[in-house]
Amino acid sequence: MGDQTYFPPVVMHMEPYCGLDEARTEAELVVFSVIDDLLAKTCINLDAVGVLITNCSLFCPVPSIADMIVNRYKLRGDLRVMNLSGMACSASVTAVGLASNILRFMPWGSYALVVSTEIVGPCYYVGNKRSMQLTNLLFRMGGVAKLLSTSRSKARFRLGHFTRTITAASNTAYRCVYQEEDEKGNLGIALSKDLMVVAGDALTANITSTAPLVLPASELFKYGFLCMAKKVLHWRKIRPYIPNFCVAFDHFCIHVGGPAVITSVQHGLGLSDKHVEPSRMTLHRFGNQSTSSVWYELAYIEAKGRMKKGNRVWMIGFGAGYECNTIGWMCIQPSSGAVHGPWASC
Repeated sequence: MGDQTYFPPVVMHMEPYCGLDEARTEAELVVFSVIDDLLAKTCINLDAVGVLITNCSLFCPVPSIADMIVNRYKLRGDLRVMNLSGMACSASVTAVGLASNILRFMPWGSYALVVSTEIVGPCYYVGNKRSMQLTNLLFRMGGVAKLLSTSRSKARFRLGHFTRTITAASNTAYRCVYQEEDEKGNLGIALSKDLMVVAGDALTANITSTAPLVLPASELFKYGFLCMAKKVLHWRKIRPYIPNFCVAFDHFCIHVGGPAVITSVQHGLGLSDKHVEPSRMTLHRFGNQSTSSVWYELAYIEAKGRMKKGNRVWMIGFGAGYECNTIGWMCIQPSSGAVHGPWASC
């Protein structure tokens, strides 16, 4: 990571301390900023928003962050509100799938506002247990606001597939990202040494479900043929066939869990350095922003002028539980020439 990532002021003290007021201040700073930016870009009437979904894993105040938004922007009284927590880095992808399902049962042209962030201050670990210190090194401030609708009048992307894979039935997967206290009572997130193996298994399971939805017939035939051959010729060692997802997607937004995560997914899917450039550059410039990182990667692709009409994007999110959630998008209206958003000053 570079020198320009963002930490909340409360963790820069000699003895970091984040109380409820400090955490609320951090949440308001991030959440209100991204919503203000979204409203300025879309010029949408707030009365048109019928669904509000927020996700933040570790900061769950009462009233909720969703209620905080309703109070600030005076949203309408019959709003459908959901506040997701504890789902870690894949929650933003999950929230989009949830918003899509809700919009199907609402009047045509309804809008859903989805706000994703992770409040870093409350989850800063002050102890000395090594497995719990990695989150301090990786996680940084960040947030994103998305507007979804059943109308394409102002839409820039069309949602394709949404695939969710949960492996929490396995004890190893369930505990590989685990909030706990150390022996001195310091609260933090412990990352298991099994994390990379668990993430690989979750991605493999997700790919198995996603492949039939996105791959052309030629790739599906190769994949199915080799799977059948492996079962029939089980005594022979047949190398597993990895489908070529580059024929289904033009861009890839891989969760920036760390350099090892990005490299592992790159090798596992056979991607080029250019395909994972948005992930590596987001990690370098902004760090691991948890749930919102894949959207900074999408903004990077657009800021570089690489997004064209008809291009397809695959977002891959990993999260506690353990989960691997993916969504596919198709660009129907590329960004205007001007560079906006988080990469404007880069």
